[in-house]
Amino acid sequence: MSVFGVSEAEEEIYRHFLRNPGTTTDHLHLLLHTTPASARTHVERLQKLGLLHPEEPDLRVFPTDPEIAVAHLIDLRLHALHQEFQRVTRSRHVIDGLRAEQNTRKPPAAGIEQLEGLAQIRNRIDDLAFFAREEILSVEPYTKLSPENIARSRPLDLRCLRRGVKIRNVVIRDALRDPATAAYLKELAGHGAMIRVTERGAERLLVYDRKAALVPLDPHDTSRGALLAHRSGLVCNIIALFEKIWDQAADLAQAEGEAEEAPDDRLSETERRVLVSMCSVGKDEAGARELGVSVRTYRRYVAELMQTLGAASRAHAALLARERGWI
Repeated sequence: MSVFGVSEAEEEIYRHFLRNPGTTTDHLHLLLHTTPASARTHVERLQKLGLLHPEEPDLRVFPTDPEIAVAHLIDLRLHALHQEFQRVTRSRHVIDGLRAEQNTRKPPAAGIEQLEGLAQIRNRIDDLAFFAREEILSVEPYTKLSPENIARSRPLDLRCLRRGVKIRNVVIRDALRDPATAAYLKELAGHGAMIRVTERGAERLLVYDRKAALVPLDPHDTSRGALLAHRSGLVCNIIALFEKIWDQAADLAQAEGEAEEAPDDRLSETERRVLVSMCSVGKDEAGARELGVSVRTYRRYVAELMQTLGAASRAHAALLARERGWI
């Protein structure tokens, strides 16, 4: 019973009275091999926990039914854990104090942080999501999420939704073509997230509580890093951009219905542009510039398209696309 905050001695006393209901505490200290004062302290705590009930006039002690006792202990423990959780989530000042120590030898940030490397960006996102209180706005330009990304994002997103944080998320329509990604988005919507779908790709952005906004350092190559803005003017402009994208996007349910009605072999706009680029442009660098994406992203699009077509090479992909009437 230690998981409920009941000590070994207190559990032994409770079990003693389960075996011997209606007895007194006169010789209890002998059972515990302790002093009478210590035994009385344990009994008094068990009374406060609602596990023991002494009755007048001879102070015979009766135990609470185990099912009722454990249910009561669970309620008490959950209440204590909830209070502890609130204290932990309100401890933002601890991080601020530690960061102040870290920055004692350099000038304070002028409202913008530059984050370098995927690990640092992810850690900062985790930090911002953990302390979000009201709202998270996001535009996500991915075409699909890997199982690893979903496994990492799910507990963070669901935790925010359970705490009452409002999530508004815009994704591109291509993401609905991947079953795992579509299922994850539907799961979030089922837990209260508001998700909309846009036809055209947009740059990634994240806004937390309308106070901090995260955008990629290079929209064409997100691996280069990100900028985290705290200045109210910059954040307001980013929020205005989000609201414009949000207003022009369709609700997830509507987009899912359209996707179900669409033929299975229909190309998305992004795939069509990649396919045309593959057949008309020689180098990947030129194709990436034409689509306005990084070379790495362009090559990922090409690989996904070849997989969709079942092609062994780019030339084979072009041939299969012509046979299907895609180009």
